[in-house]
Amino acid sequence: MVAITFKDKRLRWVRIGVTLLFLGIFVPLKASYILIPMDLKQVNHLKAYGITYWVINQNIEAYWLLNYRGGSFAFVHTKTFEKECITRGVSYEVIPDAEYIRIREEINNPEVNQEVMKLEKAPRIAVYTPEFNEKGERIQPWDDAVTLALTYAEIPFDKIYDKEIVNGLLAKYDWLHLHHEDFTGQYGKFYANFNAQPWYKENQRRQENLAKELGFTKVSQLKLSVAIQIQKYISGGGFMFAMCSATDSYDIALSASGLDICAKYFDGDGADPDPDSKLDFGVTLAFKNFTLVKDPMQYEFSSIDNNFNRKVIPENDYFQLFDFSAKWDPIPTMLTQNHTRTVKGFMGQTTSFKREFVKSDVLILGDNKAADEVRYIHGKLGYGTWTFYSGHDPEDYQHHVGDPPTDLNLHPNSPGYRLILNNILFPAAKKKERKT
Repeated sequence: MVAITFKDKRLRWVRIGVTLLFLGIFVPLKASYILIPMDLKQVNHLKAYGITYWVINQNIEAYWLLNYRGGSFAFVHTKTFEKECITRGVSYEVIPDAEYIRIREEINNPEVNQEVMKLEKAPRIAVYTPEFNEKGERIQPWDDAVTLALTYAEIPFDKIYDKEIVNGLLAKYDWLHLHHEDFTGQYGKFYANFNAQPWYKENQRRQENLAKELGFTKVSQLKLSVAIQIQKYISGGGFMFAMCSATDSYDIALSASGLDICAKYFDGDGADPDPDSKLDFGVTLAFKNFTLVKDPMQYEFSSIDNNFNRKVIPENDYFQLFDFSAKWDPIPTMLTQNHTRTVKGFMGQTTSFKREFVKSDVLILGDNKAADEVRYIHGKLGYGTWTFYSGHDPEDYQHHVGDPPTDLNLHPNSPGYRLILNNILFPAAKKKERKT
């Protein structure tokens, strides 16, 4: 027989106490759930996405209740999760297990356009964005809505750029956002208004140096290589999301592979005099039959954008989200979850897409029928998907170069920003439960 000393007994009780404390924090209390409502009762819709991401990032399953109270979230109730909701200022309800089962049964009714999607793996997120200067300042004088949304919602992400993509590091990530990039190598076509600005010169210098470092003669060649790598990433199962000029300039770059569409102001030599007849629309993701804006002094890439001569006044600028079958089309349903089907419009270098140039197999998620324009689209490529969202900032109607970033503390219930964060969470849905 082994003698047990007082010290051994005390250590054992300490261990028991720690175990009980752990159980009190992380184990469900009385088999209850936390419901995060996403209807008008939610005081901070944007941070609610961050809470849900935080839960699944700890290997705890969460559930997205599609079309139920604005696309609510639910997960097991613990003191830690409840405290986090309070800390982040997110509205929540603690409901008993029986009530949660009742909600699930209500949603499962085949006559109800609702569905439950299990979220079980937090996607690894990358934002493709330019490098900062030596002072840690952004070179380009504008911000990115996705970066603002992720930061505000407290969702972790990595910043990557051309070097990481060329070196094959995209495979590390499940979800990729394209910052407001110009994939054509024309530096956003800002030449006419900003070519004398220090930030423009610095950006061009850095881009040219990076292209040479990576073995390319021109920036346009580097950007095309990056675009092709991203296309392979999507085809292999990645999720890509882009806004503003990163949408149409991406497809333009792919379609113009092997052509020189850059004027001498951008790459030192002349452009192809007749590129439109040589564009390959078979390799693009979203757009077809467009023509290029060849004037280097015009702040526009192509006929895709419905920005110029757009007869929509700001007070009437709204677009409508489409309704989808939650049980049969869960992906577009996830991408359009909101507490309203009407979303305020907003401008950008690429404000909207002219409907006539959108491919027939592209899924339209939101549009402005009166203006015959499309705002929010989605498609598949191989094993992955892509989503394009036009405009620059959902809460800054006409964001100008040099304007301060949007303070999302003033817009915690933004429907436009919710669409961005829908894209963050849908890759977390259990793959075998996704219907295609």
